[in-house]
Formats: sequence, structure tokens, C-alpha cells
Amino acid sequence: MQKNMVLGRINWDDLRFFLEVARTRTASAASRRLGVDYTTVSRRIRSLEQSLGALLFEKSRSAGFVLTSEGQRLLGHVESLEGTLQVACEQVSGSTGGLAGHLRIGCTEAFGSCFVTAQMSHFLDHYPNISVDILPVPHFISLSRREADIAITLERPERGPYVCSRLCDYRLRLYATPGYLANHAPIRSRDDLAGHAFVTYVEDLAFSFKLLYLNDLLPGAHSRLRSTSVVAQYHAALEGRALAILPCFLAGPDPRLQAVLPDEVEVMRQFWMYYSEDLRKLKRVTLVAEYLRACAELNRGLLLGESTEMAYLPSL
Repeated sequence: MQKNMVLGRINWDDLRFFLEVARTRTASAASRRLGVDYTTVSRRIRSLEQSLGALLFEKSRSAGFVLTSEGQRLLGHVESLEGTLQVACEQVSGSTGGLAGHLRIGCTEAFGSCFVTAQMSHFLDHYPNISVDILPVPHFISLSRREADIAITLERPERGPYVCSRLCDYRLRLYATPGYLANHAPIRSRDDLAGHAFVTYVEDLAFSFKLLYLNDLLPGAHSRLRSTSVVAQYHAALEGRALAILPCFLAGPDPRLQAVLPDEVEVMRQFWMYYSEDLRKLKRVTLVAEYLRACAELNRGLLLGESTEMAYLPSL
């Protein structure tokens, strides 16, 4: 009887506000994601706490909204409920007109901009009721905060309830413009690189140690221009004033750049794709994951620098 009284007092929409605050840890970020103002978020959280008779968050100047033990327990139940509702909605919409819904893909900057976006534009032609946000960013995406549904990263997650697989290998090479090569000392071997300038990452701000390959390949390499963005490095190389180590799928197709010492200077890396265990029942999530895996396999040559043409799946 008491349980029914509590359920009767809960505004179920307040749980949506609770989820966003728990994931973003700030009312301002939650308000942006929910499309409401800051005061509405605070009011809805207070309303939920009053309905439950429990304190769900502690406020901290440094950490924002921190879940209490009661809030942690509620979060697990609400996320489970969210997953069940998503599956139910997908099944209902699927029975009345094909797959529908929205999802976000978080990925590394160059791969997201050059590869994932191009491939997903073709995917959407076949699924007009699905919408996709692609987040190509030079930092890690947090799935626990629901910043994305699917993440593509340089490193396999060490822990967490994730469905994870190796998406593909890719190669990086040293690139320069023909103009740079014509106007600077000849490069016939690695030893000749000592007097050349490079554009590379800002070491202390690199989001993964796997990006710090320049010093490993060429100890003592000279770099006066650095950036946290590989796309910025690519554009800097196009200016013809420095060399850059770039992904083959980004620089290889561009006729304005040419590989330098391709048989001597190369780096191999991998992309890992994963999503939360509680999303594996969502058909649109597993379908997109399978599609991207097939696209990566189809474009193995492009990713490894053996081809400069991107290929697309003929049908889904």
C-alpha cells in the first residue's frame, strides 16, 4: 500500500531529469541536453526528492551534483527502466514501419570526420526513420554519462559493462607537400629527417598515449607547431612548411600531399568500438555497429594506406 502511494506521487518525467543530472553532474549541462532552463532542472530534482522522501544528490563546488547512496541505487533502477522502455518503443515502432529512433556515435576526430560520417550518410538512405549524431572529437567520449550510444576509440576500455570489439587496424605515414620537399634538404633516409620541422601533438594534452608516436619514431624531432587536433595538423602540413605523421585514410587520398619514406616510417594503430551492455537489445544500435564493422572491412585497403578510394556497401 505504501509503495503504491509513493509511485502515485512520482512524476515519471522527473526521472528523465534525474538521469541527465546524474550523467552530466551539473544542472546547466543537463538543462542544455533537455532543452530547458537551469531553474527547471533544479525544481524537478527537488520535486523527485520530495516525492521519494530521500536526498539524491550532494552539491559540491568542485564536483557538481554527486549522487548519494540513495541516488546511486535509484540510478541503477532508472537506467534499467530506460533500457526497457527504449527496447519496447523500438519494437512497437518497428512493427509499424521499420526501424526508428535516434543514436549518437562518439569517435576520434579524423576517423569520425572522414570515414564514419561518409559511411553513415549512406546508411541513412536505407533507414529514413533513424537519425544519427556523429561526435568527432579529440578526446574520450563517456558512455557512462550517455554522451554517446556507440564509442570508437584508440584504446579498449579497461573496465565497464560494455560490448566491445576491435573495429579495424589503420596505418599512419609521414607526409609533406611536393613544394616542401622541393624547397628543403632531400630526404633519402631517416637520418635526413633530423634537420626538418614537424607538426605534431601537444604532448601533455594528448588524450591517449597512443598518439605520442613522433618521439618514438624519430627521437629528438624538431616541432615548433603543435596541436591537439590531427585535422589541424593535416591542414598545417598542407601549408607546406612542415612534415606530419597522419592517418593514411586522411592524407592518402589528398593529391596535395605525398608520403615520405613510406617503407621506413609508419605507425600501426587500432580502433575499438563499444557500447553499453544494456543497449545490446536495441536493434538500431547493433545494426549500426554491424554496419560500421562491415564498412571498415570493405575499406581495409584505405585504412592501411594501400588504396586511396573509399568504398561503400552496395546494399544493406
